[in-house]
Amino acid sequence: MSIAELPQAPPRTPLSTLRLTLRPYVATDAEDFFMVIDQNRPRLLPAFPSRVGAVQTLADARQVLASYTQDWHTRRLFVFGIWHSESGTYLGDISLKPAWGRTVTAEIGYYLAAAAEGQGYAQEALAAAVAFGFNSPLGASRLDIRCYATNPRSCTVAERVGFRRLPPRPRLWLQRQQPEIYYYSLSKS
Repeated sequence: MSIAELPQAPPRTPLSTLRLTLRPYVATDAEDFFMVIDQNRPRLLPAFPSRVGAVQTLADARQVLASYTQDWHTRRLFVFGIWHSESGTYLGDISLKPAWGRTVTAEIGYYLAAAAEGQGYAQEALAAAVAFGFNSPLGASRLDIRCYATNPRSCTVAERVGFRRLPPRPRLWLQRQQPEIYYYSLSKS
């Protein structure tokens, strides 16, 4: 599918849930974005190596956020920061990376600051991202998530939102040295 054939980019409109506001990043979010990555670097590195590697300084954070704006307009990646609506505290982010074809699929990735885990925020944010993926101009027919087997909380979040774990994929010898990855999928009903 050429860029001319892609659907119009969804408006950069915030999504609201009971407790959260998910919104595309703006330049003034760089400090919060950097701080969460920097404070959670060791635990985020295995699942988000390119993100952690790209954000070494506050200046890097600014550049990454600017690239997210460009990615949104080119429909390459849709990234939402997650904020607690009442307190305004930045909690993490969630993104959808579409694969454009006859049917559109998108892979969802998400993370939270350690202090925000275990409070249902990831599940709430994921449910909003699913609605966005299926109902926005993105119009995905299927959404996918990859979770490390060593991250049972993330697996539980996916399952609670309705994702089904797919049968295991064969692992190559080199992959056996890494934690197993579980693949989840949810199709539009």
